[in-house]
Amino acid sequence: MELFLNATSPYARMARIILLEKGLAGDVTLRWCDPWVDDPALLAVNPAGRIPVLITHNGTALSESLLIAMYLDAQYPNTPIIPDAQRGDVLHLAGLAQNLMDAAFTTVIARKHYGPEIDQSELGLRRQRAIQRLIKRLGEELHENQLTESLTLGDIATAVALDYLAFRLPEVDWQAACPPLQAWQVKVVRRESFQHTAFA
Repeated sequence: MELFLNATSPYARMARIILLEKGLAGDVTLRWCDPWVDDPALLAVNPAGRIPVLITHNGTALSESLLIAMYLDAQYPNTPIIPDAQRGDVLHLAGLAQNLMDAAFTTVIARKHYGPEIDQSELGLRRQRAIQRLIKRLGEELHENQLTESLTLGDIATAVALDYLAFRLPEVDWQAACPPLQAWQVKVVRRESFQHTAFA
């Protein structure tokens, strides 16, 4: 398999963590690329020019981190990240995390192209309100005692989204706003899969 990625994409990091948690790192070649320069190799496998893209053993190109997660869980069920008994709860949490990731990522990209004043636009303010609501909801739903030895897709997506906020939007300071959520996060990111894929 091959994984197209870069070092700062939360979506690519999520896919890479899933591969590591499933013990598949040795089966995957990492294809580092810059999606902002219309990398020809990336465009050949995903015309949208977005990462991550996973090329499966049979040559199928899969894009979008949640779809990649579902594929990997179906193909390699030995360490399930969407356990059947918890499917609804796991996908609920993954959905919250994905929305947080999207709001944070879009904020970063909007600032990059239009300057920090874009935060005061109608869409910018809407994103900021969404980030605050999502942090509050995650803080209500997660605490460190809920973690088990095996991470779920919801755990992985949430921890990556929170790490991305700390990396790219430190002024949000979600840690001070939700100490129980920070305690949960600290336990997750100690894992080797998170340490090995830290944002850079």
